[in-house]
Amino acid sequence: MPRSTSSSSSKGGPVTLAMVARRAGVSTQTVSNAINSPELLRPETLERVRQAVDEMGYRPSRAAQTLRTRSSKLIGYGIQPAPGGNTAPVMDRFLHALSQAADGAGYRILLFSCPPGGPSLEGYDELLAQHDVDGFVLSNTARQDPRQAWLAKRGVPFVGFGRMWSGRQIGDWVDVDGASGTDAAVEHLVALGHRKIAFLGWPRGSGVGDDRAEGWQRAMRRHELPTRGRRAESAGDVEAARIAVKPLLDAGATAVVAASDTLALGCYHALRERGAAPGRDVAVVGFDDSPTAGILSPSLSTVAQPLEAVGRECVRLLLARMANQDAAPERVLLEPSLVVRDSATAPDSDGPTP
Repeated sequence: MPRSTSSSSSKGGPVTLAMVARRAGVSTQTVSNAINSPELLRPETLERVRQAVDEMGYRPSRAAQTLRTRSSKLIGYGIQPAPGGNTAPVMDRFLHALSQAADGAGYRILLFSCPPGGPSLEGYDELLAQHDVDGFVLSNTARQDPRQAWLAKRGVPFVGFGRMWSGRQIGDWVDVDGASGTDAAVEHLVALGHRKIAFLGWPRGSGVGDDRAEGWQRAMRRHELPTRGRRAESAGDVEAARIAVKPLLDAGATAVVAASDTLALGCYHALRERGAAPGRDVAVVGFDDSPTAGILSPSLSTVAQPLEAVGRECVRLLLARMANQDAAPERVLLEPSLVVRDSATAPDSDGPTP
């Protein structure tokens, strides 16, 4: 029999604020403060009340909380379909991390649909008019993104997962340092003995893509390695990447750093098409550490984003903005980590198979 998620007492009735107060040995106002204004209580009192709340399974009424605090405890988040009907495992993992962090702070994520393509305001105005959300988390930030300025003008708290890639910086954001990730990938390949290291990225103009390309270029310059003819651009799907990487392989690249695991998979297909093996003949490093990276053959070396930390930081910054709209903006840049697997090996002295 499924377990009920509603709060109930041992006698079958709902757990009330007064019952929690009796269990903790405090007043009902103290319990209310513990839920709505915990900063007002001494740490030992707050801990005692929270323990009673947990033991009794008390869940405060969201409607009652809204009336008392003028807070809906809802955070809006727009879901945008992935291009070409592809899955978006990175954003799925981020949403899970965001939901966990929000839940721990007493909030819920309210999802709404956004149209495909670049960022737009569609959905935001309607949500503000029809639902009393406390703020928004923005993702898929891009150049000429209109959302930050629009929300700031209306005094609506928000935080971005992603930097503003052009114009004046507005509001708080959390991002992952993509340039640091691809820089680390090149460093690892150079240490293995590679010198002909190519980059397979997205078309120029993508903020995230350009950032990841910059890390590759920076590391190549530091080691005085040539970059001319070593960069190719691809749409974000496997077939396009398979075609785009061919000139890089024809030019004798012994290693390819890709802007995503999807592009890296296209490189796998191109190598096998010419009778070569990823890892053995040409090293391949992806980006994102998608769920498939570890089960590919060979397993894919890739750059992992700290999505759990991104989710926590987004919630932290948004709650701080809700508490003080006049505070100086805070921007957090998190370091990714290189996950080394079987696809990144030392170069074959005979070179890749033509």
